[in-house]
Amino acid sequence: MPILELNRRNVMAGLAVGGAALTVDRAAAAPVQVTLDEIKKDAEVACLYHCDYGDPDRFAQTLNNIGNHYSVYGADPFALQIVLVVHAGGIKFFLDSLDGTMWADEKLPPKLFARAEAISKTGLKVYLCEITFKRNQLDLSRAKQADFISFVPSGVATCATLQGKGFAYMKVG
Repeated sequence: MPILELNRRNVMAGLAVGGAALTVDRAAAAPVQVTLDEIKKDAEVACLYHCDYGDPDRFAQTLNNIGNHYSVYGADPFALQIVLVVHAGGIKFFLDSLDGTMWADEKLPPKLFARAEAISKTGLKVYLCEITFKRNQLDLSRAKQADFISFVPSGVATCATLQGKGFAYMKVG
């Protein structure tokens, strides 16, 4: 059996092939799906923000509140855990496009998702409701592709489950 020589060329080639495979796979896939049992309270203070509305101004205020929440706790990832549970009209903020949806005639400010993405670097996780996607006949792959976005079986069940695990509940508006 030939022994593969470990050199820069072989390592770079392996990384390139592996990276290309991951890129192709990721582009075709929807965000990961998590079960309610998989979501744990990992910080002393844990809070769920509930978004079941499609009003852009209200969503912007939710992001402001989440940003303010993080600003009090600083950079310690173990001090604060925030999740945003999204269902009903709130999912439109996390779709790759509104084309072919009930919101097709709307124009969302592109900065809204960019703000959510920026806040995610502080630790924010977004959980999208699978039931909402199914009821609106939207394929799960229509969700924006980002590491901080996952699917949960049900938005309302996630809210209740997380409260039972010690997450505080916040709803803006």
